[in-house]
Amino acid sequence: MENASQIADIRNITFRNSKGEETDLSALADQVVLIVNVASKCGLAPQYEQLEDLQKTYGDKGLQIIGFPCNQFLGQEPGSMEEILEYCSVTWGVTFPIMDKIRVNGSHAAPMYKALKDLAEGPAMRGPIKWNFEKFVLTPDDHLYRFAPTTKPDSPEVMEAITSHLPLAA
Repeated sequence: MENASQIADIRNITFRNSKGEETDLSALADQVVLIVNVASKCGLAPQYEQLEDLQKTYGDKGLQIIGFPCNQFLGQEPGSMEEILEYCSVTWGVTFPIMDKIRVNGSHAAPMYKALKDLAEGPAMRGPIKWNFEKFVLTPDDHLYRFAPTTKPDSPEVMEAITSHLPLAA
């Protein structure tokens, strides 16, 4: 893959966790990482349940899901970090990490999302984030897959991207 080193570099891009602390994905280099821009008031919010099911099913096999709240699409994530974390935990039982709120499009887009949008496989997969719950699968062997917001986390194509790259698959 021509962009393999650039995709590998995504793991070193810093962002803030829900406590405001700087972090990156470097410790997850040997795992499949599913990155999703999330929003509590979105009609696609039931995907939280599917994401959590995936985390529980495949987390010990090398999958890590990470949510990035974003309020850019019709103001569907207006709450504070405390409100977002409470909503995710109480409503959907989310245990995977939810990071600090970010922007995914425009000149103030988070560096992580700028790189994700530029490097996803297939030319049709590049460009602005279209809506909440757009998914990126980053694999240990430096592939980056992108899936539309309406593509469910447990759809066959997302599952194939995840399970075919799990380091500890049974």
